[in-house]
Amino acid sequence: MKKDLVNRFSTFFVNYFSLNGQLVSQADAEKDIREGVSFRGTNILILILAIFIASLGLNTNSTAVIIGAMLISPLMGPIIGIGLGVGIHDFDLLKRCLRNLIMAAGFSVIASTLYFLISPVNEQHSELLARTSPTIYDVLIGFFGGGAGIIALGSTNKGNVIPGVAIATALMPPLCTAGYGLATWQLNYFFGASYLFIINSIYIAFATFIGVKLMKYKPAQEADTVRARKVRNIVYALAILTMLPSVYLTYNMLKKSKFVSDADRFVAAECRFPDTQVLQRNAYYQDGQRYLSLTLVGRTLPIDSLRLALSSKLQYYGLAGTHLLFIQGGTDASTSLPAIGDIYSMAQGTISRQQSTIDSLRNLLTLERESSLSAPEISPEIKVLFPDIDRIGISATVFAEPDDPAATDTAVVALVHMRKRLTKSENTRLADYLKARLGFNKVSVVEVGE
Repeated sequence: MKKDLVNRFSTFFVNYFSLNGQLVSQADAEKDIREGVSFRGTNILILILAIFIASLGLNTNSTAVIIGAMLISPLMGPIIGIGLGVGIHDFDLLKRCLRNLIMAAGFSVIASTLYFLISPVNEQHSELLARTSPTIYDVLIGFFGGGAGIIALGSTNKGNVIPGVAIATALMPPLCTAGYGLATWQLNYFFGASYLFIINSIYIAFATFIGVKLMKYKPAQEADTVRARKVRNIVYALAILTMLPSVYLTYNMLKKSKFVSDADRFVAAECRFPDTQVLQRNAYYQDGQRYLSLTLVGRTLPIDSLRLALSSKLQYYGLAGTHLLFIQGGTDASTSLPAIGDIYSMAQGTISRQQSTIDSLRNLLTLERESSLSAPEISPEIKVLFPDIDRIGISATVFAEPDDPAATDTAVVALVHMRKRLTKSENTRLADYLKARLGFNKVSVVEVGE
């Protein structure tokens, strides 16, 4: 029973992952790959134009433009060709692909260097900075991207895999960033971006080599088995050596990320003061040492006592040995003053808005008080001028528009009860009298019944 269940499961998975009937012939796959290897004429011109487009995208920090340049670029061809050449022991193809890839990368760096030499914008944007610190994740992206590429090229249903691989592996931006590093003579940009391009190229080719082996492509007839073994060993060695620096960089990135996370926990739990708040915190490495800088606002605290109290608690958050720095009041104008200035500006804005509201309410209250006192005062005069009026009440009212609730208007409303209705002219005359008599700008007369 158990064996039968295992067989069913194995059959189920084999059916889902089987490539039978979905692969093109080796000759057709090789033809597609070999056609993309050449870098002459239109291909090299398209590559240079794509480099300029990618440089513009990096210069303006536009992700959409950078993606467009990746789709235009024909760089994937020789890289996949290298993997195919190693996999089928076609060393002439391998040499041609290496030569073309080196030429393409050289033209790309030269073109981007020329662009950034004449570009009026030389700011370092995030899309540029992201291409200078490769990690193990870039290795995995290149490997999985190359695997998807060779499977798509070897299958009948290619879909949009190759453009997707071009976007995911991002071959163009590192070359543009390398050109930027040369143009501005920032060699850390040049070497970081060049290393990222090498990672992508090697691991796309390595994944292609493995894919060729898994799809059981037959080696070239004139293949030298001894030479093939040497080339294969070189490929493995290059893959490992290329990956090692990225592992180190990944370790540093994760260590820094953990340090920042631990620092955030420490500040949230321990840095709570009655009349003082942490305005800004900055956890960073400098000369191999860890520092946590805290900018405080509020009541000034004694720095020595504060450092002594907090230093003993660092070890409980994995921060033993971290140097604590405090900035409060005017001790560091470059950090504290702009922040306090921002708070002052925000407070001034809030005070202004509140004062405007207070003034408006005060005016409304004054108007209401004056209008309510006016009715008894003018009642005898009203009886003489308008004998048909029995009673009168005067009140200040705020009118609002339904379409725009923020648009309000304050007016005085006179409520009158009379024996017979006023004519239109009498209504107007009464309103004019009240405005002149009471000194109000706007008076509305409303007749009411019992």
